[in-house]
Amino acid sequence: MKTFIAMTLLALSLQAFSATKTYQVTGPVLEMTDSTITVQKGKEKEKWEIAKDAASTIKGELKIGSKVTIEYFMTAKSIEVKPDSKAKK
Repeated sequence: MKTFIAMTLLALSLQAFSATKTYQVTGPVLEMTDSTITVQKGKEKEKWEIAKDAASTIKGELKIGSKVTIEYFMTAKSIEVKPDSKAKK
């Protein structure tokens, strides 16, 4: 979960400079802080914690229980290539 939050924070900070594909999640707001919003996704009651900052646009009154649709995007922070396990030694 922390990795997802870190990736989301990075993605939000780069949003103005990037044409990255966007995604959406819709559901009721479970929790909020100054830097995150937690939404219940789907009937499986999956919790999605999305980072937000001062640049996040909020339309309407955001409160616990409100049904929201959050548009977000993801950007790789780092990529590590693993060695091929089938390679001859």
